[in-house]
Amino acid sequence: MSASTEIIGSFADDQLCARGITDLRAAQVKDFHVFSPIPSHHIEHAMGKPKSKVRLFVLIGGITGILTALAITIGTSMEWNLVAGGKPIISWPPFIIICFELMILFGGLSSVTSFLVNAGLPAFDSASGFQSRFGEDRFGVVVECDKADDAALEKIELILRNAGAEEVSREAA
Repeated sequence: MSASTEIIGSFADDQLCARGITDLRAAQVKDFHVFSPIPSHHIEHAMGKPKSKVRLFVLIGGITGILTALAITIGTSMEWNLVAGGKPIISWPPFIIICFELMILFGGLSSVTSFLVNAGLPAFDSASGFQSRFGEDRFGVVVECDKADDAALEKIELILRNAGAEEVSREAA
């Protein structure tokens, strides 16, 4: 197993960082991490990230809540039917409130759960190459490379510098 080196590029602007990511992807570099102090659509677009799946999980949770509410209310009404004034045993108006409440409950629980799963939380290992300034005012791109391949290291450093990186450094991984 060969040793690896991390090349860390620091950017002042998210558009410059996105340009660096685009250039890295164009050079077929696949093993990199991005750190950002703020959410940036430029960076997400440059990384080629698909839209979040959280809304799909919320939809599924809401539909499950409605179906659960209907099963509970209709099942309860059929099990303990009480005919009052000739009204039907299964009546939709009172069931709508319970359907709405369980739709909100299941949708909310599924949104929190899917957010945590999609975000990879909790993260038990620290991200390699992270520097505290990446959480304050700088954008960072960390590329992991094979230490023995000097040509690739130089190529990646040049790509990051040409994209507008303020600082490019090497660290042993």
